[in-house]
Amino acid sequence: MRNGKKYTVIDLFAGAGGLSVGFENSGFKSLLALDFDKDSCLTYQKNFSDTKVICGDILHISNDQLKKMVIDKVDVIIGGPPCQGFSALGKRIQTDPRNQLWREYLRIVKIFKPRIWVIENVPEILKSQEFLEIKILANELGYKIDSKVLNAADYGVPQRRQRAVIVAVLKSKFVYPEETHVNVNKKDLFNTHKSNWVTVKDAFKGLSAKPDEKNLHTSRKATALSIERYRSIPPGGNRFNLPKNLQPNCWLNKPTGSTDVFGRLWWNQPSLTIRTEFYKPEKGRYLHPSENRPITLREGARLQTFPDTFEFVGSQTSVGRQIGNAVPCLLAQKIAESVKEYLDENY
Repeated sequence: MRNGKKYTVIDLFAGAGGLSVGFENSGFKSLLALDFDKDSCLTYQKNFSDTKVICGDILHISNDQLKKMVIDKVDVIIGGPPCQGFSALGKRIQTDPRNQLWREYLRIVKIFKPRIWVIENVPEILKSQEFLEIKILANELGYKIDSKVLNAADYGVPQRRQRAVIVAVLKSKFVYPEETHVNVNKKDLFNTHKSNWVTVKDAFKGLSAKPDEKNLHTSRKATALSIERYRSIPPGGNRFNLPKNLQPNCWLNKPTGSTDVFGRLWWNQPSLTIRTEFYKPEKGRYLHPSENRPITLREGARLQTFPDTFEFVGSQTSVGRQIGNAVPCLLAQKIAESVKEYLDENY
C-alpha cells in the first residue's frame, strides 16, 4: 500500500470473519468488527486479536460509541447485512425487519465516510425495493454504486456459491475482480488461460476419509437407520435412490422435489452452496462423495476456504452456522485485491 501505510477496514455484521480473512490476507488493517451473535464475536476475537470487537445489536450501538472506538481514518467498510428476508429459500417477506438493517450499515458509512464500501448479500437483493433505496441514499452521500453477482467457483473457491456484491465509490469506477477459474466443461479458445474449477477432491486433500476427531474433523453421531440410508446413496445420488422401506413418510408422500436433498457431493466438481446446517444431509447435497456420512465441520470450512488454522468457538450448531453464513475467504480476498487496486489508483 502506498507510502507503506496499510488501508483500514471496518467489518459490519462480521460473523466469524470470512470477509476480514480475505481483506487481511490482502494487507488491510482491521480496526473494528461488529456482530450480534456471541459465538461469532468470540470466534472473530480469537482469530483477529488486534481488532476491536463490538458484540451487540447494531440498532443499539450509538454514533458516539463508534467514534470513540475508531479514531483512525477508515478507508473501507465491508459487511453482509442479514439476508433471510431476501433469500430465495425463505418466504421473502417484504416486511421482514431484517431487510432494513442495511440502513444501519449506511448510518455507519455516514459517520466514517470511507473511500469505498462493500455489501455482500444474496443475489435476490438486487431485485428488491431495498436495493433501489440503497442506491438513492448512496447517491445522496456522494457515492456512485455498482453491483454484480459473482460465482465463488469462478475465483478458486471449491463451491458454486452465487453472491451479490454491491460496491460504492467516491471517485472513478470500481473494477470487479476478473474471473480466474472456469468450469472445465465450458473451456474454449477465449478462456484457456483460466484454471479449472477447484473440486471437492482438491478441497479435502490431506483430510482423512475417516474423521480423526481433531480440529472439527469429527463424526456426527448417526442412528443405525441413518447409516443404512447413507449406504443406499450411490455416487452422485440423492434421496430418490433410497428404497421405499428407508424413505420417511414425508418423502414417500412427495415423489417430486429437490434432487439435492440427501445427495452426495461429487469428487470432480465444486460443492453446491454450503449453508448453515450442511452437516445434516436431509438439508441438501451434503453427503461425503464416497464415505457413508455427512461432511464434517472441517470439510465445510475447507469448502468455504477457511484455513485449517482458523479456530471456531461454539457448539456444532453454532460453528455450522458461522461457517455457512460466511463469505468464502478466497472470494473475499479477490474482492479485497480489487478494492486495493481502486484505492492505489485514486488516493
